[in-house]
Amino acid sequence: MKRYLCSLLFAALIISPTLPVTAATPGCDHDPFAGVWQLNPQKSRYPGATCPKRMVIVMACAGNGVRYRSETTYADGHASRSEYNANYDGKEAIVMGSDGLLLPVSLKRIDAYTVVATYKRGGQVVATSRRVVSKDGRKMTITTNSPDQSGKNVSSIGVYEKANEVAGMEEKMAK
Repeated sequence: MKRYLCSLLFAALIISPTLPVTAATPGCDHDPFAGVWQLNPQKSRYPGATCPKRMVIVMACAGNGVRYRSETTYADGHASRSEYNANYDGKEAIVMGSDGLLLPVSLKRIDAYTVVATYKRGGQVVATSRRVVSKDGRKMTITTNSPDQSGKNVSSIGVYEKANEVAGMEEKMAK
């Protein structure tokens, strides 16, 4: 039964990229997280040389949650993608990445401008990200705490700016 459920969820994620990224659920047009966000590497702070060269996040309302898609290019040239649909109820959602399944995520909306994402492995929290959108809706800061390769807890702060031109980026993210 568990394998069947995973297969159904996987199929849903495979089919879902054909849906428009901007399709909003009625009543959530005011969600400050919805839109296309571009990482500003100059304003971001990552440990060592781990800051992505480029990252775009597209979020859209999906029921009582969000449809999240990201595309990241790292300094060494490799790229990755991830996507999920998750409610803000704290229940885990499956995250699909470029190379398959990633750590599950659960989301909790703290207030209109703050969401906490928790990532677990084997039931243990391995990372948390606090997403905060500025009151004017133009900047999103994501602070992530997770252990590095030595097990020491490190923080990264990604500063994202809302994109003005969304049509071309949404099409690119849908590919």
